[in-house]
Amino acid sequence: MRVIDQIYTQYPFYGSRRIQWELGRNHRIDICRQHVQRLMRQMGLEAIYPRRSWGFSDPDKYHKIHPYLLKDLKIYYPDQVWGTDITYVRLEDGFAYLVAILDWFSRYVVAWTLSLFLEINFCVENLKQALLINIPDIHNSDQGSHFTASDYTEILTEKNVQISMDSRGRCLDNIFTERLWRTVKYENIYLKSYRNFSEAQAGLKIYFDFYNNDRPHLSLGNQTPADVYFKNRKF
Repeated sequence: MRVIDQIYTQYPFYGSRRIQWELGRNHRIDICRQHVQRLMRQMGLEAIYPRRSWGFSDPDKYHKIHPYLLKDLKIYYPDQVWGTDITYVRLEDGFAYLVAILDWFSRYVVAWTLSLFLEINFCVENLKQALLINIPDIHNSDQGSHFTASDYTEILTEKNVQISMDSRGRCLDNIFTERLWRTVKYENIYLKSYRNFSEAQAGLKIYFDFYNNDRPHLSLGNQTPADVYFKNRKF
């Protein structure tokens, strides 16, 4: 699962067939495709192309699906659009799940939460943390049941936040959060190889503080996300 996570992060367009090939060719791991598929479902991974979704993005047929509002939308200021997503975090004694809310204008991580369990509570708590910072115009997510559940969407509705959801199988609709996961994994998770949940929690706290406040972004003119977010936000 650790190697699958590394392969997928480097090649997010790989499906189970190509990951099976990569495991055998470059990592000498002999595994059948069905086993790869089972592990990918457990980890919530899917290749980036239009197809049936699984894992974190599984919809619930009883939940309302909102339209995608961001096509051709120009982003001019902080808190205009927030994006959220869940990713898998490998640990030496198992794995955990990480959710974050990212401001699209500044790349500032408004809030993040790590959980041992893939239940809606940690996503709801993360949203509540973010809304203590500010209230966005638009909140964007995939169509996963965590983000379509009324426990989650009603919080946004009460704050008069517009709800946007990616098209099915369109991971690139939330590309900024996908890039965040790649950065976090290559710059922190893979390097640290956290042994357990507590160690990951402490390490990620340090990293996200660095990411927001000290790490310059080329796309931001070598400013930090915090510089751009707090200098330009509308209170």
